[in-house]
Amino acid sequence: MMIRATFQAELNELKEMIIQLGSQAQEAVGQSIEALKNQDIDKALKIIENDTRLNLLEEEINDKAILLIAQQAPVAIDLRRVVVAIKISSDLERVGDLAVNIAKSVIRIGTEKLIKPIEDIPRMAEVANKMVADSLRAYNEEDVELAKNVAKVDDEVDEAYGRLIKELLELMTQKPESISQISQLSFICRNVERVADHSTNISESILYLIKGKRYDLNQ
Repeated sequence: MMIRATFQAELNELKEMIIQLGSQAQEAVGQSIEALKNQDIDKALKIIENDTRLNLLEEEINDKAILLIAQQAPVAIDLRRVVVAIKISSDLERVGDLAVNIAKSVIRIGTEKLIKPIEDIPRMAEVANKMVADSLRAYNEEDVELAKNVAKVDDEVDEAYGRLIKELLELMTQKPESISQISQLSFICRNVERVADHSTNISESILYLIKGKRYDLNQ
Protein backbone atom coordinates (compact mmCIF):
# COMPACT_ATOMS: atom_id res chain seq x y z
CA MET A 1 0.00 0.00 0.00
CA MET A 2 2.88 2.35 0.84
CA ILE A 3 4.49 1.61 -2.55
CA ARG A 4 1.21 2.46 -4.31
CA ALA A 5 0.87 5.75 -2.39
CA THR A 6 4.47 6.69 -3.27
CA PHE A 7 3.87 5.89 -6.94
CA GLN A 8 0.71 8.03 -6.96
CA ALA A 9 2.62 10.92 -5.40
CA GLU A 10 5.32 10.58 -8.09
CA LEU A 11 2.65 10.57 -10.82
CA ASN A 12 1.11 13.74 -9.36
CA GLU A 13 4.52 15.39 -9.32
CA LEU A 14 5.06 14.39 -12.95
CA LYS A 15 1.71 15.93 -13.88
CA GLU A 16 2.59 19.17 -12.06
CA MET A 17 5.88 19.36 -13.98
CA ILE A 18 4.02 18.98 -17.28
CA ILE A 19 1.54 21.72 -16.34
CA GLN A 20 4.51 23.94 -15.51
CA LEU A 21 6.17 23.15 -18.85
CA GLY A 22 2.90 23.90 -20.63
CA SER A 23 2.53 27.21 -18.85
CA GLN A 24 6.07 28.22 -19.88
CA ALA A 25 5.46 27.17 -23.49
CA GLN A 26 2.22 29.17 -23.65
CA GLU A 27 3.95 32.21 -22.21
CA ALA A 28 6.73 31.92 -24.80
CA VAL A 29 4.21 31.85 -27.66
CA GLY A 30 2.32 34.83 -26.24
CA GLN A 31 5.54 36.79 -25.73
CA SER A 32 6.77 36.01 -29.26
CA ILE A 33 3.56 37.44 -30.73
CA GLU A 34 3.88 40.52 -28.51
CA ALA A 35 7.44 40.92 -29.80
CA LEU A 36 6.06 40.77 -33.37
CA LYS A 37 3.33 43.35 -32.72
CA ASN A 38 5.77 45.79 -31.13
CA GLN A 39 8.78 44.79 -33.24
CA ASP A 40 10.53 44.31 -29.91
CA ILE A 41 13.94 42.75 -30.66
CA ASP A 42 14.98 42.61 -26.99
CA LYS A 43 11.87 40.60 -26.11
CA ALA A 44 12.50 38.24 -29.04
CA LEU A 45 16.08 37.68 -27.86
CA LYS A 46 14.82 36.95 -24.32
CA ILE A 47 12.46 34.26 -25.66
CA ILE A 48 15.38 32.52 -27.39
CA GLU A 49 17.50 32.78 -24.24
CA ASN A 50 14.71 31.36 -22.01
CA ASP A 51 14.18 28.31 -24.22
CA THR A 52 16.93 26.48 -22.32
CA ARG A 53 14.61 26.38 -19.27
CA LEU A 54 11.94 24.55 -21.24
CA ASN A 55 14.44 22.07 -22.65
CA LEU A 56 15.84 21.28 -19.19
CA LEU A 57 12.34 20.80 -17.73
CA GLU A 58 11.42 18.40 -20.55
CA GLU A 59 14.59 16.42 -19.83
CA GLU A 60 13.68 16.28 -16.11
CA ILE A 61 10.20 15.00 -16.99
CA ASN A 62 11.63 12.30 -19.26
CA ASP A 63 14.20 11.20 -16.66
CA LYS A 64 11.54 11.04 -13.95
CA ALA A 65 9.15 9.07 -16.19
CA ILE A 66 11.83 6.54 -17.19
CA LEU A 67 12.86 6.11 -13.55
CA LEU A 68 9.23 5.48 -12.59
CA ILE A 69 8.90 2.76 -15.21
CA ALA A 70 12.17 1.15 -14.07
CA GLN A 71 11.37 1.30 -10.35
CA GLN A 72 7.61 0.68 -10.27
CA ALA A 73 6.99 -1.44 -13.42
CA PRO A 74 3.50 0.08 -13.86
CA VAL A 75 0.85 -1.67 -15.97
CA ALA A 76 -2.38 -0.74 -17.78
CA ILE A 77 -3.54 2.86 -17.21
CA ASP A 78 -0.65 3.64 -14.83
CA LEU A 79 1.86 2.74 -17.53
CA ARG A 80 -0.11 4.83 -20.03
CA ARG A 81 0.03 7.78 -17.62
CA VAL A 82 3.82 7.64 -17.61
CA VAL A 83 4.15 7.07 -21.38
CA VAL A 84 1.69 9.90 -22.11
CA ALA A 85 3.66 12.22 -19.81
CA ILE A 86 6.73 11.69 -22.03
CA LYS A 87 4.70 12.26 -25.21
CA ILE A 88 2.96 15.41 -23.96
CA SER A 89 6.19 16.91 -22.62
CA SER A 90 7.72 16.41 -26.09
CA ASP A 91 4.80 18.26 -27.74
CA LEU A 92 5.06 21.11 -25.23
CA GLU A 93 8.80 21.41 -25.75
CA ARG A 94 8.11 21.70 -29.49
CA VAL A 95 5.60 24.50 -28.78
CA GLY A 96 8.45 26.29 -27.01
CA ASP A 97 10.66 25.73 -30.07
CA LEU A 98 7.96 27.20 -32.30
CA ALA A 99 7.90 30.33 -30.11
CA VAL A 100 11.67 30.56 -30.64
CA ASN A 101 11.17 30.26 -34.40
CA ILE A 102 8.68 33.15 -34.28
CA ALA A 103 11.13 35.21 -32.21
CA LYS A 104 13.88 34.57 -34.78
CA SER A 105 11.59 35.78 -37.57
CA VAL A 106 10.83 38.91 -35.53
CA ILE A 107 14.58 39.58 -35.28
CA ARG A 108 14.99 39.06 -39.05
CA ILE A 109 12.18 41.53 -39.78
CA GLY A 110 13.78 43.96 -37.35
CA THR A 111 12.41 47.51 -37.26
CA GLU A 112 11.51 47.61 -40.96
CA LYS A 113 8.03 49.09 -41.45
CA LEU A 114 5.46 46.30 -41.57
CA ILE A 115 3.71 45.86 -44.91
CA LYS A 116 0.31 45.57 -43.23
CA PRO A 117 -1.22 46.00 -39.77
CA ILE A 118 -0.47 42.89 -37.69
CA GLU A 119 -3.93 41.87 -36.48
CA ASP A 120 -4.81 38.50 -38.04
CA ILE A 121 -1.65 36.71 -36.88
CA PRO A 122 -2.14 37.61 -33.19
CA ARG A 123 -5.79 36.54 -33.48
CA MET A 124 -4.78 33.15 -34.86
CA ALA A 125 -2.06 32.83 -32.21
CA GLU A 126 -4.57 33.57 -29.45
CA VAL A 127 -6.77 30.70 -30.64
CA ALA A 128 -3.78 28.35 -30.93
CA ASN A 129 -2.51 29.29 -27.48
CA LYS A 130 -5.96 28.73 -25.97
CA MET A 131 -5.85 25.27 -27.53
CA VAL A 132 -2.64 24.62 -25.59
CA ALA A 133 -4.30 25.83 -22.37
CA ASP A 134 -7.43 23.72 -22.95
CA SER A 135 -5.43 20.61 -23.85
CA LEU A 136 -3.49 20.99 -20.59
CA ARG A 137 -6.73 21.34 -18.64
CA ALA A 138 -8.08 18.26 -20.39
CA TYR A 139 -4.89 16.41 -19.41
CA ASN A 140 -5.05 17.60 -15.80
CA GLU A 141 -8.72 16.65 -15.45
CA GLU A 142 -8.57 13.62 -17.81
CA ASP A 143 -11.52 15.16 -19.69
CA VAL A 144 -12.23 13.34 -22.97
CA GLU A 145 -14.85 15.81 -24.26
CA LEU A 146 -12.60 18.81 -23.70
CA ALA A 147 -9.76 17.01 -25.49
CA LYS A 148 -12.04 16.33 -28.48
CA ASN A 149 -13.18 19.98 -28.53
CA VAL A 150 -9.57 21.17 -28.66
CA ALA A 151 -9.03 19.12 -31.81
CA LYS A 152 -12.16 20.61 -33.42
CA VAL A 153 -10.77 24.13 -33.00
CA ASP A 154 -7.75 23.11 -35.10
CA ASP A 155 -9.92 23.50 -38.22
CA GLU A 156 -10.44 27.17 -37.33
CA VAL A 157 -6.67 27.71 -37.11
CA ASP A 158 -6.10 25.85 -40.39
CA GLU A 159 -8.65 28.07 -42.16
CA ALA A 160 -7.08 31.25 -40.75
CA TYR A 161 -3.64 29.98 -41.82
CA GLY A 162 -4.89 29.31 -45.36
CA ARG A 163 -6.40 32.80 -45.65
CA LEU A 164 -3.26 34.50 -44.33
CA ILE A 165 -0.89 32.60 -46.62
CA LYS A 166 -3.06 33.42 -49.63
CA GLU A 167 -3.02 37.11 -48.66
CA LEU A 168 0.76 37.10 -48.14
CA LEU A 169 1.36 35.42 -51.50
CA GLU A 170 -0.71 38.13 -53.19
CA LEU A 171 1.33 40.78 -51.37
CA MET A 172 4.52 39.18 -52.74
CA THR A 173 3.42 39.99 -56.28
CA GLN A 174 2.29 43.50 -55.33
CA LYS A 175 5.35 44.38 -53.23
CA PRO A 176 8.32 42.33 -54.49
CA GLU A 177 10.69 44.67 -52.65
CA SER A 178 9.24 43.35 -49.34
CA ILE A 179 9.59 39.66 -50.21
CA SER A 180 11.99 39.02 -47.31
CA GLN A 181 9.58 40.40 -44.69
CA ILE A 182 6.61 38.63 -46.30
CA SER A 183 8.54 35.34 -46.17
CA GLN A 184 9.21 35.84 -42.45
CA LEU A 185 5.53 36.62 -41.79
CA SER A 186 4.65 33.41 -43.67
CA PHE A 187 7.06 31.45 -41.45
CA ILE A 188 5.42 32.99 -38.37
CA CYS A 189 1.98 31.92 -39.60
CA ARG A 190 3.26 28.39 -40.19
CA ASN A 191 4.74 28.21 -36.69
CA VAL A 192 1.48 29.39 -35.13
CA GLU A 193 -0.41 26.73 -37.12
CA ARG A 194 2.03 24.12 -35.80
CA VAL A 195 1.28 25.20 -32.20
CA ALA A 196 -2.33 24.21 -32.85
CA ASP A 197 -1.20 20.87 -34.33
CA HIS A 198 0.78 20.04 -31.18
CA SER A 199 -2.28 20.86 -29.06
CA THR A 200 -4.20 18.31 -31.14
CA ASN A 201 -1.40 15.79 -30.54
CA ILE A 202 -1.81 16.36 -26.80
CA SER A 203 -5.55 15.73 -27.12
CA GLU A 204 -4.84 12.46 -28.95
CA SER A 205 -2.51 11.44 -26.11
CA ILE A 206 -5.28 12.18 -23.56
CA LEU A 207 -7.70 9.94 -25.47
CA TYR A 208 -5.08 7.18 -25.58
CA LEU A 209 -4.53 7.59 -21.83
CA ILE A 210 -8.20 7.23 -20.96
CA LYS A 211 -9.48 4.89 -23.69
CA GLY A 212 -6.35 2.80 -24.24
CA LYS A 213 -6.70 3.27 -28.01
CA ARG A 214 -4.96 5.63 -30.43
CA TYR A 215 -7.14 8.19 -32.22
CA ASP A 216 -6.35 10.47 -35.15
CA LEU A 217 -8.07 13.78 -34.41
CA ASN A 218 -6.54 15.52 -37.43
CA GLN A 219 -8.97 13.95 -39.87
